[in-house]
Amino acid sequence: MTDTSEEVRLFRTEAQRHAGSRLRVMPELPVGTYETVTGPVGELMLYRPAGVEALPGVFVNLHGGGFVLGDWEGDDPYCRFLADAAGCAVINLDYVLAPEHPYPAAVHQTSDLLAWLAEHGADLGVDASRLAVGGHSAGGNLAAAAALLARRRGGPRLRGVVVDYAPLELSVRPDAKLTGAVRDDPGAVALAAVGARFDAWYLPDLRDGADELASPALAPDLAGLPPTLVITAENDLLRAEGDRYAGRLRAAGVETEHAVYPGCGHGFTHDGPQEQAVDAWHRMAAFLRRVLTTKAPA
Repeated sequence: MTDTSEEVRLFRTEAQRHAGSRLRVMPELPVGTYETVTGPVGELMLYRPAGVEALPGVFVNLHGGGFVLGDWEGDDPYCRFLADAAGCAVINLDYVLAPEHPYPAAVHQTSDLLAWLAEHGADLGVDASRLAVGGHSAGGNLAAAAALLARRRGGPRLRGVVVDYAPLELSVRPDAKLTGAVRDDPGAVALAAVGARFDAWYLPDLRDGADELASPALAPDLAGLPPTLVITAENDLLRAEGDRYAGRLRAAGVETEHAVYPGCGHGFTHDGPQEQAVDAWHRMAAFLRRVLTTKAPA
């Protein structure tokens, strides 16, 4: 039996091997087109939009990986796409991972970065009065949680949130989410098994799963949150909680855009199908362009 640190190392090694072997969605996108700047959490990867002369608004991107895996590099080409297509600056955050940094470390790190940007964004040549946050899978959870924390703290004021096929109800065991069409889907079953391990590493005290910063979809009140784009995938065991979250946002009066991608599973924006992935990235870019460049604050 391996100890926790060895088990984590093996998971991360296999994840890196898989990432290096899979075909990337939108393979024509360039890589390494960022500049490195210093922020409150060390080095930040900053992507500036091409052809934008005025100070651009800024989007903080949070990668996926179950709170345990992944890093900024997996989202590098897509951050370049979002910067150019949305006309905003993008900061690609390499947030801290569990189990070394369990809940709520990454939520607070994200929130601290947003607060720092609101105060110091001009030093980076960005207009952080026009600020948005979003992420994919676990990163979507962190983005939604950071928006709740910003509301709780009275700022910074966010213009938009992107929640892309995120786990939003960590108080529910992943295997209990294997219902309906995904009950016997091999990919969903495998994701549930891995997700249970990752949730335990992220939430050493499982009672924290009931907290809104761990399970944003269970927040008692969602009123007053920024405009939100929620993306879910038809064949993802996390679809139902994402759909419920979108419904609760709308019921709370939050401007909500919700897209369900048919025939897709978890991670489709990075792993395909290509057509649906491209559509989702363009949807994210259009949402960011609208809330950051054309939508005046209420």
